Amino acid sequence: MNKLNNITNLYKQAANFVSNADALIITAGAGMGVDSGLPDFRGNKGFWKAYPAIAHLGISFVEMANPRWFADNPKLAWAFYGHRYNLYKKTNPHKGFEILKKIGQQKEYGYFVYTSNVDGHFQKAGFNEAFIEEVHGSINYLQCSIPCNTNIYVGDKLHIEIDEKKFEAYEPLPHCPECGAVARPNILMFGDWNWLSHRSEEQSNRFENYIYNLKKQKAKPVIIEIGAGTAVPTVRLKSERLASEFETTLIRINPRDFHIPHYVKGIEIPAGALEGIFGIANEIN
Repeated sequence: MNKLNNITNLYKQAANFVSNADALIITAGAGMGVDSGLPDFRGNKGFWKAYPAIAHLGISFVEMANPRWFADNPKLAWAFYGHRYNLYKKTNPHKGFEILKKIGQQKEYGYFVYTSNVDGHFQKAGFNEAFIEEVHGSINYLQCSIPCNTNIYVGDKLHIEIDEKKFEAYEPLPHCPECGAVARPNILMFGDWNWLSHRSEEQSNRFENYIYNLKKQKAKPVIIEIGAGTAVPTVRLKSERLASEFETTLIRINPRDFHIPHYVKGIEIPAGALEGIFGIANEIN
């Protein structure tokens, strides 16, 4: 009963900060999509459970999420990214997305989303493209794997069929319309020197302008971080820095890695994305 009372109090405190904020900044990692049915690839065991064929090959997520496969074994590369693309396309964002969007739309200075997710689910849930930064790119955009040019083009009509037994993508594979080389998702991978970052940089500039305007107007945002892990702490560090800059509250929703450094004002909510969002929303009057 004490534990239940404690989590209820946390939700009430969080709801109070959300209600009184002028703007909503959402920072999200892979855990945001788990309640939609997406894997978070937490550790090799989680990754291999999602991709048993890769487990058989003994390849880790870090090794697989590497651009070299598009040169060394493009059928394997597109089996992995094609499977993810197909999964993201057929999966619908959970109800928590809609709740956050409504809260953000009601704020005087609106919302902005900062996410390491490449699934495009915030756009799919109806968030305004102009107020989203995808710091690691998006699987819905492609580029040349060489690259022979700096073009980034929409890949939302891809059709990737996969031989699940061999874990190979069937030809024809996506290709660069300029040189005919194998195309790749416009996603920042590990050891990636060929990622074309200008789309994400444009998003980053819009986010910086949004932050600048909030400071200029002396607005007080609230930051809700959801499902951001510690292995690649990009999102967590961004959340903490913003909370410190604005001297505002960071609400960290995470079933495991919910701790907030002592020098950052915040509320630690040990819950999954959907549970945590519902918990806060239910306490908003």
